[in-house]
Amino acid sequence: MPEYIYEHPETGETVTVFQSIHEEHIYIIDGVTYNRVYTIPNTSIDTQIDPHSSKSFREKAKGTIGDLWDQSAEASAKRAERHGTDPVKKQYYKDYAKNRSCLLYTSPSPRDRG
Repeated sequence: MPEYIYEHPETGETVTVFQSIHEEHIYIIDGVTYNRVYTIPNTSIDTQIDPHSSKSFREKAKGTIGDLWDQSAEASAKRAERHGTDPVKKQYYKDYAKNRSCLLYTSPSPRDRG
């Protein structure tokens, strides 16, 4: 069950409360409504990810989706620095264009038939 932290509005006393994610996240005691304290989730970012290894990225990349995007962009920049362009990104766009062109207009839609 998730842990939530609340702070007394006058004294600053903090209280840790375990609540279901489905519960309303408020804490009231003796008629005093405590303020919820928002914290940053614990994340870990390994700065030693090999930009040329998808296995290394999968094993070491951690954190939020934004952190993963940042780590992916850093790896792409390192590959581009080493090779002049990022070969992974180049291959992705090549495959995307190939798949996209094959899917377009492969068969007439019902409105095109009549």
